[in-house]
Amino acid sequence: MFHLRQGQVFAVETPGAPTAEALLLRSGRVSAADWATALPTGTLVPAEELVTRGHIGAAELQVVTVMALRDAVFAVVAGETAECVAVPPRNAPTTLAARGDDPLKLLDEAARKVAGLAALPQAVLPDRERVVAGAGVVGPAEHLARQRREILFHANGRRTARDIAFMVGRGVYHVTVEISRMLGEGLLERAGRGEVLGTTESRSVPALEPRRAAHGAGTAGADADLPYRTPGASGFTMKSRLG
Repeated sequence: MFHLRQGQVFAVETPGAPTAEALLLRSGRVSAADWATALPTGTLVPAEELVTRGHIGAAELQVVTVMALRDAVFAVVAGETAECVAVPPRNAPTTLAARGDDPLKLLDEAARKVAGLAALPQAVLPDRERVVAGAGVVGPAEHLARQRREILFHANGRRTARDIAFMVGRGVYHVTVEISRMLGEGLLERAGRGEVLGTTESRSVPALEPRRAAHGAGTAGADADLPYRTPGASGFTMKSRLG
């Protein structure tokens, strides 16, 4: 669900990516006790109450909120969307970006992330491919960076990049990219067959092409800055799994 105000996106909710709340709690930026005290279950108290109580800085809260918003858009674009419908205004989530983002800009950024991910030799889909530690990885692998050690710890053969992102409190895009790189380095292995991008195991994925400017305006250079679409798609319908 995209929450819009006067055409700008202030929050995006999807089961495909951690919310700002999940990022704050799982990463340890805010404790569960502090969150429960400041934002009781079932209330619509804004997350700024956390700042008022001194549990987190205002700047850090907004950084995490914007990260969650953009990561959610990536999850939507990387997933499968059959259609889009407008719904009446509903209660907004507790965490909203201080300033809204242009929808086309958000979709364009997400499409570029998908294209960059697909270019990796061992790219995986965020919500399909399950991974396990590579055969050559022994012990806690303390020589690795912390984020990689966390991924290895949670890579039990039953979790996808999305699952691990929720576990460690990080964006699904960054975790997916890191897992793809670790697969290429032999630190991780695929747990059974699944959908993979960038390898012979992947199913056919339509090539990305720029979305043309309306009314024939713009040049090739301008098109490069417009959102991408799947060939044959209309409007914002995205039928194929791009990422």
